[in-house]
Amino acid sequence: MAASTESGAGMGAAHPGVSAAAPLALRIVAQCPVSKARACDLTLPHCTVNTPVFMPVGTQGTMKGITTGQLEDLGCQICLGNTYHLGMRPGPQLIEKANGLHGFMNWKRNLLTMVSLVELSEVTEEGVKFRSPYDGKEILLTPEQSISIQNSLGSDIMMQLDDVVSSTVTGPRVEEAMRRSIRWLDRCIAANKNPDRQKLFAIIQGGLSAELRRTCLEEMTKRDVPGFAIGGLSGGEEKDDFWKMVTLSTDHLPLHKPRYLMGVGYAVDLVVCVALGCDMFDCVFPTRTAPLASAL
Repeated sequence: MAASTESGAGMGAAHPGVSAAAPLALRIVAQCPVSKARACDLTLPHCTVNTPVFMPVGTQGTMKGITTGQLEDLGCQICLGNTYHLGMRPGPQLIEKANGLHGFMNWKRNLLTMVSLVELSEVTEEGVKFRSPYDGKEILLTPEQSISIQNSLGSDIMMQLDDVVSSTVTGPRVEEAMRRSIRWLDRCIAANKNPDRQKLFAIIQGGLSAELRRTCLEEMTKRDVPGFAIGGLSGGEEKDDFWKMVTLSTDHLPLHKPRYLMGVGYAVDLVVCVALGCDMFDCVFPTRTAPLASAL
């Protein structure tokens, strides 16, 4: 899972199809007078994304059951890939040779990449330890390596490596994860070789503790990152607790930067959380459910 060290897209040159100047910009088009709901245009390198937006998850660089052409026909403007899975197989070097993940997937629109390891990993200050599902080898994924892999993938939005704990966990581990996520954000910012073209989002942690969430929000919003994600929720907690933490987060996040609520895809949650001020959502639920002949 070593990141590519060859010169090319992962180390400063743009992947084909990506503008040499590709700023992220959020323009608020309309706002609800009675809630925090808003419609925005999010400018990204491959197209403008209209928000609120649900982003389908193509964990290993593909959507289950449909082609990228069909996904484009459905009007999808941005989809997800998983840094962990793509870094393991086929690996960043091969994907970089294919003109990045866009070329590998034959996808002409935007990509967001992130890491999801909560059930597989052991966390140290250095990074996340896990065993390869392919050969059982122990691997350490550091914040720097996570960003290097995403630079090689050429995604339009990259997520920081964060220390994730279940939303039902309480006690000192929650604060430890929150403070480590802040430290790792700084390491991710320093490691990004393509900040003009690949936009790094911070991930707010703090569990169900309002105090810890506020601390994380206060610290992370001091960093000049292009966008923010709300993480560590939608993991089995009561809906009231979930919505309270979302409300607290959007109350403190910058108005003119995108707000991404991670791992949320049920219809009621989408409607409520749009009203609470979130712009972007993702969840594996639709792509896992659709192949089973279920309609949402």
